[in-house]
Amino acid sequence: MPQFGLTRRERILGELRRAGSVRVAALARQLEVSELTIRRDITNLSDRGLLTRVHGGATLRSRLDTSVPTVAAQATPIRFRVGMVTPSLSYYWPQVIVGARAAATDLGVQLVLRGASYSVDDQRRQISSLVESGGLHGIIAAPETSGPDGWALLHWLESLPVPVVLAERHAASVGSLTSLEWVTTDHVFGGSLAAEHLAALGHRRVGILTSAGSPTSAQLRQGWTGAVKELGLETAVDVDANLDAMDGQAREELIARLLDDCRRASVSALLIHSDPQAVLLQQYARDHGWSIPQDLAIIAYDDEVAQNAEPPITALRPPKQHIGRLAVETMVSRLDEGSSRPVQRTRVLPVLHARRSTAVPS
Repeated sequence: MPQFGLTRRERILGELRRAGSVRVAALARQLEVSELTIRRDITNLSDRGLLTRVHGGATLRSRLDTSVPTVAAQATPIRFRVGMVTPSLSYYWPQVIVGARAAATDLGVQLVLRGASYSVDDQRRQISSLVESGGLHGIIAAPETSGPDGWALLHWLESLPVPVVLAERHAASVGSLTSLEWVTTDHVFGGSLAAEHLAALGHRRVGILTSAGSPTSAQLRQGWTGAVKELGLETAVDVDANLDAMDGQAREELIARLLDDCRRASVSALLIHSDPQAVLLQQYARDHGWSIPQDLAIIAYDDEVAQNAEPPITALRPPKQHIGRLAVETMVSRLDEGSSRPVQRTRVLPVLHARRSTAVPS
């Protein structure tokens, strides 16, 4: 099966788990493929016992549905039971979970999902509860890793009686962590790629807006700063803020100040993490007379909703589903091979999707 077909079917299953049913026409529009392609995907998934075809779409399998072979007859028998704890079940993480579930189905893994928060105490509590429930072979987690509390959490994870694979997380200093494995997007490379894209278009005075406190933003800044220096660019506007946490007036005031700074400093392009912040800024700019990208080019990071903005926003897309799949594959390899297998720590590159929000500066 081609990789793009696999990814598309993972997305179909993810939408099905979310909504309980899907329609061929809606999926074709959402995934930008023909209805015939979606029907073929649904037929393939139905033949594997993963959904039930209905007129015009599909529904989740019913336990009483005997019209197709059972999941037990079609899917790989359950070999391992693995817990998965993410800091959120919304925005970025559903796609990671979709990839993990697809790999779990293929590899005979029962995936036990728990949503935590970004609190170290909550993450530890959720992971402890899974481990103490018994019968668990491994843990996939996305814990906090920064500061003394994050460092203590990583050492605690290393001490657990089951193997642990981090998803979209890694330890900045790894000298004393010898068994933790991880699969993560190379966000540092993403920051470099954003700067290189703007430089190639001819931008020289640029700016950056990141989400305060985000581990992704910290890595993104690292790559951006290094590339800006090497490429001879100048970061003339630099803001780290959480627009989502502000009330409407405070948010508008911050965006207005940032845009004023861009105008005074002749900044022609901005890198913004994350998508919602990019969309908010672009909307405000256009409502106040800015032309995008003529007056200001914009690149977003995450690519969750960037393509739905007006104009569609150029964005760097972390391979979220692939991260989830690789995390499960890494865990299964560890469980199959045991301690004889070398520790694996994988970084996967994000991809730049150029859209109409970036162009050669006026």
